Amino acid sequence: MKRVIVGLSGGVDSSVAAFLLKEQGYEVIGLFMKNWHDDSVTISNECPWLDDSNDAMLVADKLGIPFQTIDLSEQYKERIVDYMFNEYEKGRTPNPDVLCNREIKFDVFMKIAMELGADYVATGHYCRKGTIQKDGKDIYQLLEGVDDNKDQSYFLCQLSQEQLAKSLFPIGELTKPQVREIATKLDLVTAEKKDSQGLCFIGKVKLPDFLQQQLKPKEGIIVEVPKENIIYSKSTPTFDSKQEELRYLTQKIDYHLEDGTIVGKHQGAHYFTKGQRKGLAVGGTAEPLFVIETNVDTNVIYTGQGKEHPGLYKKALFVTNEELHWIREDLALKIDDTMQVMARIRYRQPLQKSTLYKVDRGLYVEFEQPQSAITEGQFVAWYLDEELVGSGVIS
Repeated sequence: MKRVIVGLSGGVDSSVAAFLLKEQGYEVIGLFMKNWHDDSVTISNECPWLDDSNDAMLVADKLGIPFQTIDLSEQYKERIVDYMFNEYEKGRTPNPDVLCNREIKFDVFMKIAMELGADYVATGHYCRKGTIQKDGKDIYQLLEGVDDNKDQSYFLCQLSQEQLAKSLFPIGELTKPQVREIATKLDLVTAEKKDSQGLCFIGKVKLPDFLQQQLKPKEGIIVEVPKENIIYSKSTPTFDSKQEELRYLTQKIDYHLEDGTIVGKHQGAHYFTKGQRKGLAVGGTAEPLFVIETNVDTNVIYTGQGKEHPGLYKKALFVTNEELHWIREDLALKIDDTMQVMARIRYRQPLQKSTLYKVDRGLYVEFEQPQSAITEGQFVAWYLDEELVGSGVIS
């Protein structure tokens, strides 16, 4: 009997994952990760981690498996929260969920599980793991979940071969309604529980409130740039090489105050992100305003009207070598190699036809269609058919 430690989060997905593993004959242990207990930043008086850990305990009891709570709040603060603040201060927008999987669930948590004699760690993610043989050794694949609507492979885009080797995703072959149905039949307390919203593990936190606790407000101006501005109608130069063209396509527009008109004030450019619509509090425009660029050095936010505003769109992005990651190391590109892939720049975004170009400094991703709000600090992930093979931080 192989021993599996399940990250029981107090939600329906991990509850059913634990049940399925038990059915398959594994020795299952439930562990709840307590990653946050600074109650000053949760919005309401509810204490989500306490409710969740109670639900996880009730599920373990019902399934007849051992259960324990472990406190990882120190590592979580260090690796996720501090990193987030640091990124926001630089004017980048991190993805805490991707980081949480890479740094906490499949690293700190996995190490603890291995110390407890586990053969595997399992989670309630909607994705699947495949194994293929290549040159006589096992290579692990990260595959999309069967439920198109819930596929969470993107959140695991930074996992390594070592991490995948020891991971199990029991609900990857199921749809969300099937998972709920199993939980209802078993009469689990989590059967009807809503999916958790908010930061991975911190619970019901409004991100701006959370950021304002750490990053001091600093009043600045909001500038609206009209879509007719001449900067958007410059003719495309001719290029001597593909690399020159890609460099041009990934360039940021350098906005200045004279490119638009001042339409309002904000409390800090570092609270805003490209493509954001809410929270600008500027009325009276024909179409809603969207953030097209933020400048944390001058503390100015540039905006444009409507989601088709040219300032929102770009055809390519760049990932530096330091932030480039291949799950399938055997498929990693060499300099001057290219690869046709399907890519996405955010969770739930439909996959987009794209081409990867490897250069000495990193990797370009060129999309067939221009993409809205390509945001520095977020992750781009690329797929071959249903397999996620690599990812990187947008630079």
